[in-house]
Amino acid sequence: MSLPNPAELLPQMAAALTRHLNKRAISEPNFIGIRTGGVWVAQALLTELDIQAPLGTLDVSFYRDDFTQNGLHPQVKPSDLPFEIEGQHLVLIDDVLMSGRTIRAALNELFDYGRPASVTLVTLLDLDARELPVRPDVVGATLSLEANQRVKLSGPTPLTLELQTLAN
Repeated sequence: MSLPNPAELLPQMAAALTRHLNKRAISEPNFIGIRTGGVWVAQALLTELDIQAPLGTLDVSFYRDDFTQNGLHPQVKPSDLPFEIEGQHLVLIDDVLMSGRTIRAALNELFDYGRPASVTLVTLLDLDARELPVRPDVVGATLSLEANQRVKLSGPTPLTLELQTLAN
């Protein structure tokens, strides 16, 4: 299986996001990337859109439903939201949507900061393996992987995708 090139996906994602926001009459959304890959994708998307706005970052580690099973990842950093959440239109960006649990955790954390007017979900890849009813509004590509396969995003520049096979 060949993976798409993120640099080729970003222009189409930017165009699709612009159409989505225009259709919903959203003119000045706040952008939030989920650490780490979502932040990289968000930075690249803001560059593609030529938007000079502060980027919020979320580290959802404490909000994950598997936190007690997996423990704390050593790379945990605080979330940074340099703008209000209450009543704002947000664009939430992640690299890979798989089970939907990271997005659920991100929404839980965002609502602890306030009630946004709307949340638009953007993902570079949708692996079509959801356990929760979460769908991106804008997606770069949809892939179906084997049960033992995962996709890893490296970055921040250049963004590259690598197919990994888990040990049985």
